[in-house]
Amino acid sequence: MRRARPYLLPAATILVLLGTWELAARVSLISNALNIQDFLVPAPSDIARSLWEDRSLLVSNGWVTLEEVLLGFAIAAVVGVGFAILIHLSELARRAVYPLLIGSQTIPIVILAPILVVWFGFGLAPKLVIVALICFFPITVNTLDGLRSIDPDLTKMMRALGAGRLQRLWRAEIPAALPYAFSGARVAITVSVIGAVFAEYVGSSEGLGHLINQAQAQLLTARSFAAVVVLSAMALALFALVTALERRVVTWDSRAVTRS
Repeated sequence: MRRARPYLLPAATILVLLGTWELAARVSLISNALNIQDFLVPAPSDIARSLWEDRSLLVSNGWVTLEEVLLGFAIAAVVGVGFAILIHLSELARRAVYPLLIGSQTIPIVILAPILVVWFGFGLAPKLVIVALICFFPITVNTLDGLRSIDPDLTKMMRALGAGRLQRLWRAEIPAALPYAFSGARVAITVSVIGAVFAEYVGSSEGLGHLINQAQAQLLTARSFAAVVVLSAMALALFALVTALERRVVTWDSRAVTRS
C-alpha cells in the first residue's frame, strides 16, 4: 500500500476525467457544444473497443513508428554527445558551432519536413532526420552543461597530479555530465514520438502518423484516438526505459564529482 499510495491520486483523477468524458459523450454534450456530429466525439469506451478491434493495425504501424523513434534518437544521442564534447574541448568549435546549434532550433519542422521528403523520398531517411533534429538539441545542450559543471578545484587538483586533458575529461567531466545527458535524453525520447508522427504525416505509407491520417480522412475518430493512446503509451514506456537505464549507469552521486 505504501508503494501504491503515490499513484492513487493520479489514478483517481484519470478515472474521474474518463468517467466525465464518457458521460458527456454519451449524452451528446460535447458534440452539441461543438456543433458537430456525435460520431466525431468518441467516448473512452469506443476508443477502448477500437484498441482491441484494430489491434493488428495499431501493432504493425506502431512497430514502424517505434523503429523510426529509436533509430532517430540513437543518431541524435551519438551526434549530440559528440558535438557537446567537441564544443567543450575546443574554444574554436564553441564559437563556430554553438551559434549554428542554436540557429538549428529556429527552423520550423513544419517547413523542413516536406523539403526532406522531396529530397529523400517517402522512405525511412526523412523520418530519421526529423526525429534526430528534434532530439539533438536537448541532448547536446544538457550534456554541454554537465561537462561545464565540474568543480574548478577538482580540475586544478587533477592538473597538479599530472592528469592530461583527456584524462580529466574521461575521469571527471564525463561522469559529471552523465546525469545531465540522461536528463536531456528523457526530454528527447519523449518528443521524438511527436517528431516521428509528424514526419509520417508529411509523407509515409505506414506508421501511426499515416494511420491517423487515414482514419481522419475516413472519419474513424475512435481509431485516431486509439493510435494517440498507443503513441502516449510508447512515449511513457521509452521515458521509463531511459530512466531505468540512468539508474543502472549513474550509480554515483553526481554532486560528489561536481562539488568535491
